[in-house]
Amino acid sequence: MNSIELTGIDWLGRGWPLVLAFTAATLLVAALRRPCRHLFGTERAFQLWLLPPLAMLASQLPHGVAKGPAALPTIMYTITAVTTALPVHGATANVVDWRTWALLVWLAGTVACLLLAAGAQSRYCRRLRSATPFDGLTLRWPVLRASVTNVGPALVGAFRSKIVLPVDFEQRYDTTEQKLVLFHEATHARRLDGCWGLLGQVAAATFWFNPLAWWALAALRHDQELACDAAVLREYGEHRRSYANAMLKTQSAAFALPVGCPWSPRHPVTERIAMLKRKQPRTMRRLVGGAAILLIAVGIASVVYAAIPAQQGASVMSHADRHTLKLELAVDGKPARLHATVCLKPDQYYQLTETDIGQLPPWHGRFTVGPAEKGELEVRGELSGGSLAAPSYPKLRMLPGQKGTIQIGQQVHDKQGHVTEDHTIKIDVTPSIGC
Repeated sequence: MNSIELTGIDWLGRGWPLVLAFTAATLLVAALRRPCRHLFGTERAFQLWLLPPLAMLASQLPHGVAKGPAALPTIMYTITAVTTALPVHGATANVVDWRTWALLVWLAGTVACLLLAAGAQSRYCRRLRSATPFDGLTLRWPVLRASVTNVGPALVGAFRSKIVLPVDFEQRYDTTEQKLVLFHEATHARRLDGCWGLLGQVAAATFWFNPLAWWALAALRHDQELACDAAVLREYGEHRRSYANAMLKTQSAAFALPVGCPWSPRHPVTERIAMLKRKQPRTMRRLVGGAAILLIAVGIASVVYAAIPAQQGASVMSHADRHTLKLELAVDGKPARLHATVCLKPDQYYQLTETDIGQLPPWHGRFTVGPAEKGELEVRGELSGGSLAAPSYPKLRMLPGQKGTIQIGQQVHDKQGHVTEDHTIKIDVTPSIGC
């Protein structure tokens, strides 16, 4: 198993807890968003969407690991005679693992979804090339006037957001309605809702295979609009009718805007107008709702963090028959020319051939790893060729993570014991449990 396959195993080992944390947190949001909306208001319901990223972060936090022995001595094995052959069976370990293919498919789907979103964003932005600055407004964010009627009002972008208004903004809305629409878009910008949209798009692309991710993206944007409406009403509650009229006059966006906040069919106007008729929760209820969401966030993060070690332990147990073997090969006392890390089952071996050893015939070796007594691992080798007159079958027993060295050939020393000539092949092997 090569380094790409080990990378696939590592990424999938981290990825599955991420998927489980996202799914569990999103299901919790789906169950709580409507009750929270009625009890504490739409702004608090929108804050529930903090739970999925928080749960995903908790699933990736490192856990304390017990320290192993600080320094284990290297086990030396110098071949001087031929021992009894040990049976080694099975196919070579260079078959591509299914987890590598799973990782590649996952990445390909994520890249494809991100490219589609980037293309939609680019098409929307191209329609703003002929937009002009909107004069007479003093907002913290750039305000543009589109050249057509079906683009805007909208907040476009995440980090350098700009507000876009339709070309007939003054003709379509009266003075009060204009003030409300601008406050609505400025509220999106002030709350960094463009960044929320970007985060939602990245999450949906990352979990493209999970239908819940695409539902969550639509629900996030819907709750985002309702929360923004609530903020407008909290500031301009006496203008409910004017705000409803502004909604009815606003055209749904004809073009997708992945990163931004447009008025689109994903935000049903009928539900938003119905929300305008409901009485907004008082300050105390909103404070209680914020405290409740904080407690839920801490609780789910703690549960996810505590569950990950158990999940990882189950994964290790399910792969207890696998072992990782790190191998380095050096010839004639020179620095190691081969570095390999492989994952082996009990019936698999790692095979290698070395031809650049002077006038000697090619050297062949293959290695396998298995459990031994007292928690040790046994590395078994089968060596032939080179300076060996007959095959040799070395065995080394060591603790997981301990290095063993197999040395073949001879060294010439001077009177002081220094090596003057080195005609050896040295193989460093380090086994560990699991892959």
